[in-house]
Amino acid sequence: MKYMILSYASQEDYDGMAGKDTGKPAWTEADFAAMGAFMEKFNADLAESGELVETRALAAPVLTRRIGSKDGESVVTDGPYAETQEVLAGYWIVECDSFDRAVEIAARLGDTPAPEFVRATAYADIRPVVEGRDDMLT
Repeated sequence: MKYMILSYASQEDYDGMAGKDTGKPAWTEADFAAMGAFMEKFNADLAESGELVETRALAAPVLTRRIGSKDGESVVTDGPYAETQEVLAGYWIVECDSFDRAVEIAARLGDTPAPEFVRATAYADIRPVVEGRDDMLT
């Protein structure tokens, strides 16, 4: 079974990683390097175990465009969104034996090095990937 692990961040989080003033303690180069090294090892471990299908980080929310509709017409809204609004920051698709194993993998993300104020609010969602229409009914 395939599962998607989704991680979230806000524009403020991206700004902090880039060294911009957010009113919170700044990320240091060492913080950012430690996070990068952790993610590289996390991904390598999943690839080695054969459980990694795909992973990607996403660009900052300020680069987002949202498509919606109003009165039957398409509406395009450019970012940025409110600094505190969380958006998808990245994802992993893993193929493993059970939902419990996917949760176990995602729980390792709690060890990602980051400033404590970031770690205190970090979370990930885990969702089964639907392979076909019949899977939508379960």
